[in-house]
Amino acid sequence: MQLINIGFGNMVSASRVISIVSPESAPIKRIIQEAKDNKMTIDATLGRRTRAVIMMDSGHVVLSSIQPETIAGRCTGADEETNINSKMKGM
Repeated sequence: MQLINIGFGNMVSASRVISIVSPESAPIKRIIQEAKDNKMTIDATLGRRTRAVIMMDSGHVVLSSIQPETIAGRCTGADEETNINSKMKGM
């Protein structure tokens, strides 16, 4: 299982992430509010401004203070590391 750092030592499973979006649009704000109402929100901002909203396959909504581009880059890095490790095991 590959974990992605979403800031301040908090991690999410790379295989469970559906999308990483900005919290600025009205539809995303509604999704966040609905998740809060249903107790499906995980706030990993440590009181800072929310800059990324991570949608998980379990229906949970994770809030992060790291930019979406940064988190996406870490996802890509995790995928590349997995490919390298699997190639090394095959040798």
